[in-house]
Amino acid sequence: MKPYSLAAYLVTPAIFFASSQAQLIPFYNKPSTARHQAEETYRKGGLINQQQRPIMDANGPNIQLPPSSSDDNTPSGPPPQGNVILSDVIGNQRQINIFAGFTRDIATVATRLDASVLNTTVLAPMNSAISALPRKPWEDPKDYAELGATAYEGQSGSDRANTNLKRFTEAHVVTASPWKEGEKVKTLAGTELWWENKGGKAVIQPGEVEVERVVSRVANGEVWMLKGALNYAA
Repeated sequence: MKPYSLAAYLVTPAIFFASSQAQLIPFYNKPSTARHQAEETYRKGGLINQQQRPIMDANGPNIQLPPSSSDDNTPSGPPPQGNVILSDVIGNQRQINIFAGFTRDIATVATRLDASVLNTTVLAPMNSAISALPRKPWEDPKDYAELGATAYEGQSGSDRANTNLKRFTEAHVVTASPWKEGEKVKTLAGTELWWENKGGKAVIQPGEVEVERVVSRVANGEVWMLKGALNYAA
């Protein structure tokens, strides 16, 4: 497969959202990897925890944050949908459809969201947050520092990009739900997160990333829309 020029790799994120529909310049003529599937999304806009249980508490749609009547002290959101799972709803919100595409392309994440016995909180950055990143989700400055402009060329470059995209996506998937305020939990990437109520707004820590709202609450977890992306560096 033949890569495009270096200029395609360094094109600024603003180009992706120059119009109402997200656009992405592809890196390869005929990529067939998860990273290619992620690019298509741009163009189109384990262990069982025996104590996990379906989400049952809600205070109404689009209420951003605690206080909540829930004993679990979780952000309020839409009414629970007990007959569906995360894989059914992850693509329903247009504002997060880029990240939703990533979750379908990364096998570890797709498998978890499709597992009714594994409760999960998906922290989905808004499309605008992903477009504003200083680098694309499949890029790593270390790769450029070590390999230069050819870091993502050829099969090895494609594999490298897929690994980076996997890390980015897994860093936004929390292995718990309900997720209580102050509770430190691990993501699929192995990073530790918690959230706090600051002035009536839920904020993911570390990083002070604000939760826009809870957009889905289903049998095996929740989808939270984020105003920014979490630190996904290795």
